[in-house]
Amino acid sequence: MLALLLLIVAANGAPVLAHAMLGERGAAPIDFGGRLADGRRLLGDAKTWRGLVAALAASTALAPLLGLSPLLGLAAGALAMAGDLLASFVKRRLGRPPSSRAVVLDTVPESLLPALGLMRALQLGGGEILVLIVLFGLLDALVSPLLYRLRIRRRPW
Repeated sequence: MLALLLLIVAANGAPVLAHAMLGERGAAPIDFGGRLADGRRLLGDAKTWRGLVAALAASTALAPLLGLSPLLGLAAGALAMAGDLLASFVKRRLGRPPSSRAVVLDTVPESLLPALGLMRALQLGGGEILVLIVLFGLLDALVSPLLYRLRIRRRPW
């Protein structure tokens, strides 16, 4: 469970670090500015191809250091980012602006999808999945304000 938590944290943090290092260079939005019939963006400018690639690269590179296969790391990163994109899509449908805070939506899908998708491969039970989700939420709540104070994040969440 700890290894998966670290992979999710790496996937979650890599886009933030990529933005801190590169600014807006290479930050093309995944939704290409597309809007649905309601006029709202699919995802918003904060979800970029560069961030997605950074997340996948980070989780894939970290996995062997944790004794896991790179493919499992890639899967963990992809599922974490799928959860993140799903949360962004839901927030846009609810009329929430990009990068707005929604505590449950900002952490649960990003940790639940990888946990469910990899529960057999990592032999996770329901209790471990719940602990993983809670720990990821707590880490996010503790680390995000610190990264903001260090001027790595644009917002304290």
